[in-house]
Amino acid sequence: MSIQPNQSIGIIGMGLMGSALMRMTGAERGWDVDPRRCAGVTSADDVFEHCDVIFLCLPNSDVASRVLREAKLHAGQIIIDTSTGDPAEMAALGAELAARGVHYLDATVSGSSAQLLQRDVLVMVGGEAAVFEQCRELFAKFAREAVHVGPCGSGAKMKLVTNLVLGLNRAALAEGLAFAQQLDLELLQTLDVMRRSMAYSRIMDTKGEKMIMQDFTPQAKLSQHLKDVRLMLAASSIPLPLSETHRQLLEKAEMLGFGDADNSAVIKAILEP
Repeated sequence: MSIQPNQSIGIIGMGLMGSALMRMTGAERGWDVDPRRCAGVTSADDVFEHCDVIFLCLPNSDVASRVLREAKLHAGQIIIDTSTGDPAEMAALGAELAARGVHYLDATVSGSSAQLLQRDVLVMVGGEAAVFEQCRELFAKFAREAVHVGPCGSGAKMKLVTNLVLGLNRAALAEGLAFAQQLDLELLQTLDVMRRSMAYSRIMDTKGEKMIMQDFTPQAKLSQHLKDVRLMLAASSIPLPLSETHRQLLEKAEMLGFGDADNSAVIKAILEP
């Protein structure tokens, strides 16, 4: 069984990702703390009362937990939490909601809101396999692929692992371009050569020209990735030396005023003295 046409969809959190999800899923209601972003509702309660499937697009699992514990949920609802949060907290939240008859999927997204609008993201989902299958057609509206990775909390774990590698690829690209600048190489040509070489990663396609042109219009905010790196370090029982260095770079970029800028602004932490 899949989500039926008569089942209504709502969004909690109408930032970049939430707004993109509303457009791609045809969600009927969307709520945000910023009233200018709300769509068809005056409160979060309106979404929880009228919607059968609700996407959460919130800053972290603490906020998601607080919102859900205050919400008037009803048995049979499906909560799809796209927030990148603490895996243990999300697993506990899934168990708590299951006791109330509410289905919970931690469905983390690999890709930006711009990529989601092109159906070019991967969704990594933790929760009951049967509920995942029920939502598969819904995921297909905005993702090129959705994969079930285990019980509640597993989506958050997988997102931290993929974001670790993604973030380090981005930081490596920033350092490489900064190094090329110091060597007086032409940067657009350097980026083209790197794309043709064994150094290639997809991050060059999405962030390379943004770094070179200093265009930090946000696709995904730098401060959000700093939050993710801190979660990685807190969740790991082994040292993560590259991620520790990455944290320091991101904190420097945030201190320089780039927290709300695109995460490609990490290059400023390398270029600035």
